Amino acid sequence: MRPLSKGREGEAKAPALKAAPLALALFALLALASCAVGPDYVKPPAIMQDKFKEMEGWKKAEPKDQMLRGNWWETFNDPELNALVGQVDISNQNIALAEANYRQSLALVDQAAAAYFPTATIGPSLTRVYRSTGSAASAAAAATAAAKTVNIYSLPVNASWVPDLWGQVRRSVEASRGNAQVSAANLENARLSAQAQLAQDYFQLRALDAQKRLLHETVEAYRKSLQLTENRYKAGVASRGDVLQADTQLKTTQAQEIDVGVQRAQLEHAVALLAGKAPADFALPFSPLSAIPPSIPVGLPSGLLERRPDIAAAERNMAAANAQIGVAIAAYYPTVNLGAAAGFISTGLSTWLTWPSRFWSMGPAISQLVYDGGLRKARTAQARAAYEGAVASYRQTVLTGFQEVEDNLAALRILEQEANVQAEAVAAAEQSLAVMENQYRAGTVAYLNVIVAQTTVLSAKVNALGILGRRMTAAVLLVKALGGGWNVADLPK
Repeated sequence: MRPLSKGREGEAKAPALKAAPLALALFALLALASCAVGPDYVKPPAIMQDKFKEMEGWKKAEPKDQMLRGNWWETFNDPELNALVGQVDISNQNIALAEANYRQSLALVDQAAAAYFPTATIGPSLTRVYRSTGSAASAAAAATAAAKTVNIYSLPVNASWVPDLWGQVRRSVEASRGNAQVSAANLENARLSAQAQLAQDYFQLRALDAQKRLLHETVEAYRKSLQLTENRYKAGVASRGDVLQADTQLKTTQAQEIDVGVQRAQLEHAVALLAGKAPADFALPFSPLSAIPPSIPVGLPSGLLERRPDIAAAERNMAAANAQIGVAIAAYYPTVNLGAAAGFISTGLSTWLTWPSRFWSMGPAISQLVYDGGLRKARTAQARAAYEGAVASYRQTVLTGFQEVEDNLAALRILEQEANVQAEAVAAAEQSLAVMENQYRAGTVAYLNVIVAQTTVLSAKVNALGILGRRMTAAVLLVKALGGGWNVADLPK
């Protein structure tokens, strides 16, 4: 490109006058950039209900406690559980993975937003060019001909900008931001799931501790019963069969006590994993479960749309899918590229970076895809179908949320009734055992009757502990179904 020179005064004004239409065109392009094709997002309605079916008889939430707030696990008033759940955020690797995915999605938002701005490159180069001198008519002409090889020194600065006339970049940023919000909700859902799973495993382990204590106490009672039966056998008032029955019952119960250790060890390892620790470096001391489920505020069904992170993720996924429709539609419109270049170019190193060696160029370029074999149509159809699928997934997630709350409300209500009846069964079994023991000592019943009564008492007490453990698990699952202490307002904007 030939270097520009200053020229005369009139010539210097000409580029400025010619630049006026270009500036007007640029202004027009910027005005067009306020457009955005594709549908604007409107949150579709979800299938709603006025109240929970299983709320009958449940304590209604007061205005001051319409929802759980903060550290929901503190509701259970267990300091050891509080300490364990506190380790989940710090050490759980699934949460670390979800957090890394969230940071990745934020970076993708920045990547999409970078398309708003122009790009500029600088590329100094040295090129050695060969050119033919042609046939010389005379020796004099040959003497004045140019050299066959020359060096070209170039220092160009190129800039280009594609204005977002049809909102393709804006829709891409909108989609990326929606995906980032999905990742944020997924992070919270991973955190809530890990916390709830740890609490479930913890309470099941404590229920096993209570069962182990019961079995240990029962073993001691059976050992005394065996001793009593042996003494009666030596005195000739009991048969050898009575002694064998008592010994069999003792050994069977001892085996049950040992067997509890298998499941307890597995639950302890599960808690260690959720807390981000190696099982070999983690241990929970023996501590039987004695608590009962706390009162949990439930509120209205519509609150789930604000409190459950999985529902929030499904809703934000709809918004992202809707924005992708606009990105696909924008491909139907022409692309305008505003380019400019300036720099220095010369055949001599000494004159390379001098004012006479400068050059510049600028101007727009418009391109329109004429034929693509139906590619844009297919991509638009794909985007619309993806959005419709996201809507269906959102509505299904809402329904699943309602189901989970109903399930655990029913579980807590029914298990409480079952616990009351089971407590009566335990009391009746203990009374029956006392009667059978007295009758056996009086010689009116066989020892087999005592064995049956003892087995009934143990079974009733084990069932009672199992019901208590299930009640605690249902309480944790209800908290999880209600979204814990999270709120959709916590999503990044």
